[in-house]
Amino acid sequence: MSKLSDIIEKFIKELMEENNQFIEIQRNILAQQFDCSPSQINYVLTTRFNNDRGYVVESRRGGGGYIRIFKVQTSFDKELKRILNESIGDSITLNKAYDLIHALYEREAITLNEKRIMQSTLSDRALNRVAYEDRNKLRADILKEMILVSVEND
Repeated sequence: MSKLSDIIEKFIKELMEENNQFIEIQRNILAQQFDCSPSQINYVLTTRFNNDRGYVVESRRGGGGYIRIFKVQTSFDKELKRILNESIGDSITLNKAYDLIHALYEREAITLNEKRIMQSTLSDRALNRVAYEDRNKLRADILKEMILVSVEND
């Protein structure tokens, strides 16, 4: 059985596909629909619908509060430069690297096999001989190179 977070993410993405990559929903109504707390909805929004994954989320709290989610449409070259310079930079955490890899996979910029290889290569297990405090810097360098090689082959 899928985790609740996965189910909520899938539901939101289906709504967005039906509505030209934009939705406006109420957090409490969505939480009631999935029989969960509003904080669970917040978790899904912050981890699955963030800038690194190509989304903009606007939120207004309160009785009539709403959540607006936009899928950002950008050229891939522009997005790639942003990923390499801003999102990765000189250092990247494992979770953020996994988010970026997942976003590239969702955009069909990399294959499922490339996604798995990238995630495996960047894992703490693969980097266990590197000092913990140096892993994020090495992870950023490796990720940049893997992305460039993957995109070059297309």
